[in-house]
Amino acid sequence: MAFAPDFRSFPEPLPSVTEFFMSLKAIVTPLGGPLLLFLGLLPASAGAQRAEAPHTAADPADVASADAIVAAVYDVISGPAGKARDWDRWRSLFLPEARLVAVGRAQDGTLRHRVMTPEDYVQGSGPMLEETGFFEREVHRIQEEFGPVVHLFSTYESRRSLEDPEPFARGINSFQLMYDGSRWWVLTIFWTSERPDLPIPARYLPGG
Repeated sequence: MAFAPDFRSFPEPLPSVTEFFMSLKAIVTPLGGPLLLFLGLLPASAGAQRAEAPHTAADPADVASADAIVAAVYDVISGPAGKARDWDRWRSLFLPEARLVAVGRAQDGTLRHRVMTPEDYVQGSGPMLEETGFFEREVHRIQEEFGPVVHLFSTYESRRSLEDPEPFARGINSFQLMYDGSRWWVLTIFWTSERPDLPIPARYLPGG
């Protein structure tokens, strides 16, 4: 999704949703970053961690297909500095039980994870996304489906501006989607960022 920091600066227990985007920029830029999602590994308040997403009616175009709902996720979190994100649209894409899970490496070398609700992400990441500018786009996808169940590996690139020649971070968002007979829903977005010791395999990159 978006920045998945390497956890070097995070104490026990593992923190929450994005980072304090400004401080994580230093960690993410050299080591790799974001989600679809990204700002999800900082400590959140107990209330924020238990936040429930209010019901919001979806735009039928956003939930008409697996392609459409994935595109909507990336579109909501992306935008220039100073642009408010449409968080009601974001909420409309997720099942009430949906979770976002960011994985990264801690200072002691162990892998850690942070589980969030969509609303945790809004509260933890929203202000920083709107303040700083952030664009994330899918550059490759491997998708599998069985009836109403779809899983896809969505390789992403993250930039702070559309004019940036190179992404400051890359990674893979693992989406789990469900079709309920009338529309698509996001159940889970589970992601980690590329690191020097964890390059993205060629099969998950354009041309692979």
